[in-house]
Amino acid sequence: MKAYATKMAKSQDIDRKWYVVDATDKVLGRLAAEVANVLRGKNKPCFTPHADCGDFVIIVNADKIRLTGNKLDQKLYKTYSGHPGGLKEIAYRQFLAEKPAQLVYKAVRGMVPHNKLGDQVMKKLRVYAGPDHPHAAQQPEEMAL
Repeated sequence: MKAYATKMAKSQDIDRKWYVVDATDKVLGRLAAEVANVLRGKNKPCFTPHADCGDFVIIVNADKIRLTGNKLDQKLYKTYSGHPGGLKEIAYRQFLAEKPAQLVYKAVRGMVPHNKLGDQVMKKLRVYAGPDHPHAAQQPEEMAL
């Protein structure tokens, strides 16, 4: 009787691709969930939970992202310094106007593991507010969501 072994992918053996995602009129949470899956490699048959199997993702036009409902005015981004009275709140409308790339980055970061693997996965994400990016040499493919 032959024993079957599960194949475990190693990070160095993965063939990585580059993808470009246009965020124009895409809903923030849905875009972030799809991108997080590609960054982790969950869309590949060789997915291994403890290894970084994902691809590189470039998000362009982050300033044209969309939020549903009244989230632009009602949802708040909060940071706390750790000191008394150190809570800072900013509405998503203002956050989107000032730092759209950081808004998308934080949405994707919230959907990957919060450990060393998540830190490694997030190094493969590039977010740009406008339509241009400096990664033409990597020959990225257009990714439809």
